[in-house]
Amino acid sequence: MQFKQRRELKRTKIEIIPMIDTIFFLLVFFMLSSLALVKLNGLPVNLPKAATAQKQQANDLTITIDKGQQIYVNKQPVALAGLGPMLLAKAGPNADLSTASVVINADLSVPHGLVVGCIDAARQVGISSFSIATAPEDQSAAH
Repeated sequence: MQFKQRRELKRTKIEIIPMIDTIFFLLVFFMLSSLALVKLNGLPVNLPKAATAQKQQANDLTITIDKGQQIYVNKQPVALAGLGPMLLAKAGPNADLSTASVVINADLSVPHGLVVGCIDAARQVGISSFSIATAPEDQSAAH
């Protein structure tokens, strides 16, 4: 009795170039999607320019004052009288307000007295660290 000869198996090849393309595509996808994860709590306003302006870090508490002198805490409108309780509510019940930081995002046309009033309202609830948001100065116009 004669048996059939086994068919010779073809040796499989792993194509590496499509795999590299896929890995680079995933890398670019995750890099671009991570850039969109920055949490901005302020509203767009016309900020004053400063030569030493730095990019704003993600922050839990942002006070925005628009050109109509309307005050917002993390994009939620509030009156100046209710600013302190709103900051307490946004910070959370167990927040340590002595280490909390507030970014003041005021329009260029807002009177200085309103900004000071916001700082004072935040200090009354125990917040003592403040930053004032600025826009970077155009370097080509400075020279």
